[in-house]
Amino acid sequence: MTEQLKMDGGKNSGPVECLGMTFPSDDARREHFLKLLAEKLKEPEFRAQEGFPQGSDEAILAMSDPPYYTACPNPWLADFVATYGKPYDSELPYAREPMAVDVSIGKSDAIYKAHSYHTKVPHLAIVPSILHYTEPGDIVLDGFGGSGMTGVAAQWCGVAPAAFRLEIENDWKRIGRAAPKWGARRAIVNELSPAATSIEAGLNFPFDAHYFAERAQRILDSVESELGWMFETTHSDGKSKGRIDFTVWSEVFTCGNCSGEIIFFDEAFDPKTKKVEKNITCPHCSVESTKENMDLVFETFFDEPLGEMDKRPKRVPVLIKYSIGRKSFEKKPDQEDLEVIRKAEALGLAKNLPKHVLPDCQMTRVGRMKTTNTTAVHHMYLPREAHVLSALWEAVKSEPNSRIRNALKFWLDSHFINMSILNRYRPEVSFPYNPLTGVFYVPSQIAEADPFKAYANKLKRLISAFSQNHAVAGSSIVSTGSATNLGLPDGCIDYVFTDPPFGENIYYADLNQIIESWHGVFTDVSSEAIIDRVREKGLHEYQGLMRGAFSEYFRVLKPGRWMTVVFSNSRASVWNAIQLALQQAGFVVAEVSALDKKQGSFKQVTSTTAVKQDLVISAYKPNGGLEQRLNERGAAPESAWDFVQTHLRQLPVTKGKSGILEMVVERDPRRIYDRMVSWFVRHDFPVPLSTEEFLDGLRARFSERDGMVFLPEQVAEYDRKRAQAAQAPQMELFVSDERSAIDWLTDFLRKRPSTYQEVHPEFTTQVGAGWKKHEEKPELSALLEDNFLRFDGNGDVPSQIHSYLSTNFKDLRGLEKEDPRLKAKAKDRWYVPDPNKAKDLEQKRERSLLKEFEAYKTANKRQLKESRLEVLRAGFKTAWAAKDYKTIIGIAEKLPDETLQEDEKLLLWYDQALTRTEADA
Repeated sequence: MTEQLKMDGGKNSGPVECLGMTFPSDDARREHFLKLLAEKLKEPEFRAQEGFPQGSDEAILAMSDPPYYTACPNPWLADFVATYGKPYDSELPYAREPMAVDVSIGKSDAIYKAHSYHTKVPHLAIVPSILHYTEPGDIVLDGFGGSGMTGVAAQWCGVAPAAFRLEIENDWKRIGRAAPKWGARRAIVNELSPAATSIEAGLNFPFDAHYFAERAQRILDSVESELGWMFETTHSDGKSKGRIDFTVWSEVFTCGNCSGEIIFFDEAFDPKTKKVEKNITCPHCSVESTKENMDLVFETFFDEPLGEMDKRPKRVPVLIKYSIGRKSFEKKPDQEDLEVIRKAEALGLAKNLPKHVLPDCQMTRVGRMKTTNTTAVHHMYLPREAHVLSALWEAVKSEPNSRIRNALKFWLDSHFINMSILNRYRPEVSFPYNPLTGVFYVPSQIAEADPFKAYANKLKRLISAFSQNHAVAGSSIVSTGSATNLGLPDGCIDYVFTDPPFGENIYYADLNQIIESWHGVFTDVSSEAIIDRVREKGLHEYQGLMRGAFSEYFRVLKPGRWMTVVFSNSRASVWNAIQLALQQAGFVVAEVSALDKKQGSFKQVTSTTAVKQDLVISAYKPNGGLEQRLNERGAAPESAWDFVQTHLRQLPVTKGKSGILEMVVERDPRRIYDRMVSWFVRHDFPVPLSTEEFLDGLRARFSERDGMVFLPEQVAEYDRKRAQAAQAPQMELFVSDERSAIDWLTDFLRKRPSTYQEVHPEFTTQVGAGWKKHEEKPELSALLEDNFLRFDGNGDVPSQIHSYLSTNFKDLRGLEKEDPRLKAKAKDRWYVPDPNKAKDLEQKRERSLLKEFEAYKTANKRQLKESRLEVLRAGFKTAWAAKDYKTIIGIAEKLPDETLQEDEKLLLWYDQALTRTEADA
């Protein structure tokens, strides 16, 4: 039974149940757990936890609504699982195929738009995955919770409206999937940032939306009656009063020729085109210049919070846009307007305005923060907006009901950035709030917006969002801390959906400082999993933090269950770091899909194309039986085939849409081999089979169709779907290195055995701009010689060539393999060898690669500026089998960073070699 929350004019009434305990009211519940949390905060070891935010006990308690939400690591997560979770039962049947997520669905939904956050996946996009992987009542985890969409989605599975349910059921029926089991799931949502978890709490916990709306409106009306004069102006008729929508403030520059002051807006802004001209003519000396060639004018002021004199850019109001009724007008500020501004400035520093000094970080080094000397949060607000926000915050803090108070703070901090000097004046767009996203950028033209109108409009949207949300108390629990240490028992989670930070796309902790400064609780940046040059976090540190998070996911996830990871980054090195972190944690990747936004379908991708698109990674935690059998058998061939058997069972049998089948990339024999290798290396075992032994055994033990491997019981289903499809699935190959070049040639020659002259022009177009920078480009002749066979005209025509010629040339149909006409046409054509000869070629090629690798051991950095990845892969693998970690590390240190970081296989051998060396030291 979940907590039942009742409201009576904002007062909690009636008994509530929480974590198995009954309280006379919700206030009593909160008071009980607040006392326990206050005691916890006094414990040094509790505060010493990784990811613990920076803030006073009072500030943390003021944000928290325990046990459901704490602005610090939540000590009741284990209790939540114990109360509502279901213990793992190895006898309970569970089988799922990977499922992709359309991350574009639901971005116009009122809940999604209720509060902005830097990145988030809409809850409507997450719901299908939760339905697919879980049962009603299961527990879903998101350790990088962002704005809490996973929690909303888990609850939505039980409260979704009939129209949404029907749409999902019809979609699933069309693709032959059984109808979902509707019913709420429970969610554990964790995030490092207090700003984010406050948003999560606002969206995941119920409150009296009607009372919230009334209270918010009363607060807004009260503050407006006191400070509304700040945003009034007189119309051109000299009588009518207008309401200011926004005031444009312009920076002032100095002419490099005459040193005269230039108001940027007056000289650069073209009122006809509504654009800023690049060339600016000085109104004093008529010399033309550009903004980059002029100096900002600064004015001196006393910085009261810092107790010292400082300088800030001189800014002047240049334009007022205002409304009378439904009509809009523009005017230049007159004396009366300037007097209102001076009167607001004379009020001094706003009482509740945060005085937080920004630390040296990426966001203070970019976006004109340094050039404008913007060093603290109180520098980021103009006086009028500062006083209104301060008064609103003061009124909200006095709200006695905790849930309503947190909802009101949610309402206020949704506009804290829009009300700052980061809000750009952009006349070409109708939307009045235009800060540059993902960065602190101080514009030369600031739009000082009317906070009363901003919050009135936001209130209307929130009422709409909250009325749709149907949050249920006790369904979600929120924690503020590191994803590497969640405080949960082993194997208690049924499914993980997560959208972690990827590389250096966004500096979350930096950007969240504005909102967090109002709350007085800040992110622990040392635990933030990003690449951050200012804080000396490189790719290696990022990978280590992600490995820690994925290891924690692996620990708490039940055996055999799934994790979905949404990935968005344009760098191959970050993609490889993520893959390596997943493998090191113990996960096995079963599918990587990307949404084709033009076709509305999902395409499976290879690592060479991964960085070009937003991806959805489906990975599973192998069941405990597989791990146990590996430990019992060790590095035996039977362990390899046991892994393959288990892995194939987790993969989708078919993928496609509208009768068109797609390749299931993970069923490619070489991809299966790579997964097997990673499995053994991760468990610190030597790989029991060579490539050729593995591929030979794969053919003998499993069925193959269209270049994909299947279990015997899966073949019938594939054949049935294949018979209904218009054409066989095609592998989409992108040539970027020697291995992918060989794969492309294999695919090409399997379909069309060709002469060198026929292959060459086709191959040349493939080996283009996408080739890896530090990878040597092999000669086509060498690739053909080492990996394929050529018919020299002697003996019978090989069946591969015979089949192609007799099918595609009318005059050659029906000819025997020894026919001179057929042999003449077949002469000098390269073709893919049959498996037995392919094995011999593979062994010959590996001996050649290892011979070249020996030369790499004595080479210097300059000589390895360009290298062959296939040589390095073969050498690293052989060295690992011999436990020669020193060789792997030594050669890796000679390679350019990109060579190592942009190749998943090399990175795996190198990172594991480092780990073993450190363990042996």
